[in-house]
Amino acid sequence: MAYRIKPLQIYLIFLCSAVLLSCNDTNKPDVSKIAVNVKIDRFDKDLANGAEKNTTATSALLRKKYGVFYDDYIHKIVGNPSSEGVEVLSALYKDKAYKDLSTEIDSIFPNLNAQEKDLTETFKYIKYYYPKAKVPHFIAFISGFSYQIPIGDKYYGIGLDMFLGKDSKFYRGIVESVPRYLSAQFTPENIVPRVATTYAHEELFREPDENRTLLSKMIFQGKILYFLEKVLPQHVGDSTLLGYTQKQYDWATHFEGDIWAYMLQNNLLYESDYQKIQVYLSEGPFTPGLGENRESAPKLGVFTGLQIVKKYMAEHPKITVQQLMGSNDAQKILQQSRYKPKQK
Repeated sequence: MAYRIKPLQIYLIFLCSAVLLSCNDTNKPDVSKIAVNVKIDRFDKDLANGAEKNTTATSALLRKKYGVFYDDYIHKIVGNPSSEGVEVLSALYKDKAYKDLSTEIDSIFPNLNAQEKDLTETFKYIKYYYPKAKVPHFIAFISGFSYQIPIGDKYYGIGLDMFLGKDSKFYRGIVESVPRYLSAQFTPENIVPRVATTYAHEELFREPDENRTLLSKMIFQGKILYFLEKVLPQHVGDSTLLGYTQKQYDWATHFEGDIWAYMLQNNLLYESDYQKIQVYLSEGPFTPGLGENRESAPKLGVFTGLQIVKKYMAEHPKITVQQLMGSNDAQKILQQSRYKPKQK
């Protein structure tokens, strides 16, 4: 079995950093004839519904319906390789914390109709640009605050407990492992953008091994985010997609020229020491060295990469999305973008 489950931390750089795209593109292609109809199976509900039934029978029914995912859930997500299904289910059904969390999720997500609608639209656009792209089997579940979008054999999981809303009482108890600047992004509105970001990175656009410099990583991320602008629903706003607060977004756009000048003055574009450049690519409460009183936005390399790519595409309107995504020449994209934002 090709098992590719990813811990939450792996995606914190890219998953939660998907981009300040303004999705107001009124020139989107017509995808009405592309056959996609996304449905999300509710493992969380099926699991909860088995609480009053025979646990052995419930385990057998869940294994029959969910196959590989059920095995992964028992042996890798909430249990361990030696766990038995009945053993894990019995422990969950006796756990008050699980019951409380399940009740909360049921109240926030009585159904996933809105997410199914938006994922259907998103994958229609993905298939417009890449007709051979396959739509995953989506399964919603409770991860125990461990996984947002795990990937397994032919499925994408959606850990609903990682999208309860930034003010959820449950996130106060995990602040030591998940700081508030991250849990602030764990909202229902983030489900579809996170799925799309994960899919883009895992299925469509793997980062080349030779991408070592800050510039190459900035442009790679900028391309991903530009692509997401093309496929996500228009109501997915800038701050949601980027993972910024409105204040952070306003700061980044206001000081765009100063951010660029700082990168040039400090010779950062061609720096390949990841310890030095990761601060411009990773999640965080702010970017050290920029702004006063820790008011700067985080992951400013990603922000700037997107601006460069958008400027490049504006300068070259005949270049298609597919041509852009197929180009790995970051230097060419930078030079031909004529990117020169003005300082304040």
